[in-house]
Amino acid sequence: MVTGENEIRVSVAMVTYNGAAYLREQIDSILSQLGEEDELIISDDGSEDGTLSILQEYQKVNEKIRLLQGPGQGIKKNVEHALSGTRGRYIFLADQDDIWLPGKVERILQVFQEQKVSVAVHDARVFQGDDSTQILMDSFFAFRGSCAGVIKNMVKNTYIGCCMAFRRELLEVVVPIPAQIEMHDQWIGVLGDYYAGKSCFLPEPFLLYRRHGDNNSAMTHYGFCRMIRNRLVFFLHFAKRILHLRRKNLSLPI
Repeated sequence: MVTGENEIRVSVAMVTYNGAAYLREQIDSILSQLGEEDELIISDDGSEDGTLSILQEYQKVNEKIRLLQGPGQGIKKNVEHALSGTRGRYIFLADQDDIWLPGKVERILQVFQEQKVSVAVHDARVFQGDDSTQILMDSFFAFRGSCAGVIKNMVKNTYIGCCMAFRRELLEVVVPIPAQIEMHDQWIGVLGDYYAGKSCFLPEPFLLYRRHGDNNSAMTHYGFCRMIRNRLVFFLHFAKRILHLRRKNLSLPI
């Protein structure tokens, strides 16, 4: 039983919105890896499809789950809301429609214990729709050319939120998440890489990444003008946050 904030090891921050179709499979895959000292924080952003009923059902029978009402301002602010509700030493991000593979939590914790990294990211296998045995892509890392590096990930983001975890100390750096940037995972990863040391890209797949018609993120590219605009906006907010942190003289004990 979780009895106090200081005893919480892992917080999983999940955001939901009309995700009833695949939600049970994902929650089950997460809970199977959490210990007595861990928690699952779920921020629902006004679902209308039965998602909330499923979450309330799970909450009634599992004390690790805390359910929050989202701010209703889109996915980035809902992620921020979920993160702000966490209490654990290590924070894992989770989508509502993927499947965690066995060993994910313990392997990522091993990375944090053995390496001085602020962010850990693992690889994923990609599948389509309802059949997790039909793998479309064996390595998301190979598809994206994933690796650490501030400039690299500003130009082409290779962080994937559903495969990320980070130390609690980084939370003060990344929150609040600017509403104007495109992706919260890029924001967390690049700030962690720049401000708190480095990120670890673990080439082991610990997630089945589900593709379907309602995904919030796309695997296809968009127009050149939008791409340039997104990078400029990200860089401006990144620079502004770094200046703010330097004024505060904030240093992280990573």
